[in-house]
Amino acid sequence: MRVTTLANGVRVVADPAPGYETLALSVAAGRGARQEDEARSGWSHLLEHMVFKGAGARSARDIVETIEARGGSVNAATGYERTSFQVRSLADGLQLGMEVVADLVLRPTLDPDDLEREKLVVAQEIAEAADTPDDFVFDLAQGAAFADQPLGRPVLGSEATLAGADSASLAAWRARLYAPDRLVVSAAGAVDEDELLALAERLFGAAAAAPDTPFHPAQFTGGSVAQRRSLEQAHLVLTLPGVGVTDPAYFALRLFAEALGGGMSSRLFQEARERLGLAYAIDAYAESYQDAGMLGVYAGAAAANAGKLAELVAVEILKLAEAIPADELARAKAQLKASLFMAREGLAARAEQAAAQLLAFDRVLPTAEIAEAIDAVEPADLARLAARLLGERRAAPAVLGPAKALAAAERFERALFG
Repeated sequence: MRVTTLANGVRVVADPAPGYETLALSVAAGRGARQEDEARSGWSHLLEHMVFKGAGARSARDIVETIEARGGSVNAATGYERTSFQVRSLADGLQLGMEVVADLVLRPTLDPDDLEREKLVVAQEIAEAADTPDDFVFDLAQGAAFADQPLGRPVLGSEATLAGADSASLAAWRARLYAPDRLVVSAAGAVDEDELLALAERLFGAAAAAPDTPFHPAQFTGGSVAQRRSLEQAHLVLTLPGVGVTDPAYFALRLFAEALGGGMSSRLFQEARERLGLAYAIDAYAESYQDAGMLGVYAGAAAANAGKLAELVAVEILKLAEAIPADELARAKAQLKASLFMAREGLAARAEQAAAQLLAFDRVLPTAEIAEAIDAVEPADLARLAARLLGERRAAPAVLGPAKALAAAERFERALFG
């Protein structure tokens, strides 16, 4: 895989895949919602919406029709640390896809009337998220984990913060958010490296530098939140501090989550669902940002069982922190490698993964290196990681549901820390 850096800092990476008749393009900016101060909360996501309302000489309809008329598709996503624009197309669609995305990133119209209408659309998206309890509970947990920080605020923002955005201020934010020094053009599949580089130079090579957005170091603060809502089921997200993506213990965190609740053979699935029937859905996950992270467990349970379930999760975390048998660790390693490498078999995932790795590590990680790093994790590494997870005696449990479930947050912390 060849990586080239243009004079203005834009990086270009191609991942040709012989035998494919299609390609995936990802243009990713290594900035997102965590660059926002409180007054600009949600602006990065709003901007992602707005660029599709018109860019370059194309109207909103032209943008999608131009791509779809050639059998392709275009989409975008905004996260805390990255904003990505993706195109999937037939093999001959690279130039068109690059031209459209370059307009979206560098030349959006940002019409004031469109902006006011799009604020209404995003307001509905915010309301929809609030009405979806198994999504909203994650926002509650995120806010508790990183209180009063950009990482603790919803990516969508709020109606109040979006109201402060006008076309001029959003244009200035675009220049900073999509600045070339943190921009990666990545393509995988039926792609020619020389063609990709030539197009990137022509379409992105003149992008102007902009003042950098401030980087706010993240700190897992912890704190519990329990919100009463009339629901048939209680929703729980129980989190502990984790590690960042560049931390040497990153793969230990991933394996800890895998063994705890990553699959049907995991401890939580076997205990909470199969043996005790306390939950239909339960799983553990690891979330890592550049400099911080979380170990989390999501579960949905009957309100009457929420407290007992929260205590069970705490007990299983403590048991796993003490020791992990060799066969269980080997199974977790196999599952983690399979999930990572199976994801790479999709062209969109390959293009996106290469961009993400360049932004995080300044290089693309070979799959053999990733496998080696996973295989190198020993039981003692998981024990050391667990000491870090629990040593701060901080947790961020969130519970959403009927009144009888709300004590589950306190019961989780008490079972963990006494």
